[in-house]
Amino acid sequence: MSAKKVRPIADHLRRKKVTDVVALLEALPHKGAYFLKKVIQSAAANALYQNKQLDEDLLVVSKLLIDEGKSRTTVWPRARGRADRLKKRSCHIYVEVAEKGAK
Repeated sequence: MSAKKVRPIADHLRRKKVTDVVALLEALPHKGAYFLKKVIQSAAANALYQNKQLDEDLLVVSKLLIDEGKSRTTVWPRARGRADRLKKRSCHIYVEVAEKGAK
C-alpha cells in the first residue's frame, strides 16, 4: 500500500494510548488501518515481552513514521503497440511505543 494512503490515518494516532489506537483502527474501514493495527499490536507485544515491568494500559504510540518503500513497475500492453506503466507502491511503517511519562 502506498505511503500516501496510510499517512492520513497515522496522523490521528500519534501520542495516544495503544489500547485506544487499536480500538480506533478496528472501527475504520480503510485497508491501511488493518496494516497499521497489525504493526502497532506487534510493537506493543514486543515491548511487553522485552520489559516485563511495563504496564499495557500505560503504553503510548510515541513515534509513528510512514516512509516510502520500493515501487514495483508493471507494464500493461495497449493497442497499436503502446504500453502503459503501473507503479505498485509500498511503504515502510516504523512504530515506537513507550510507557506514558517515560522518555
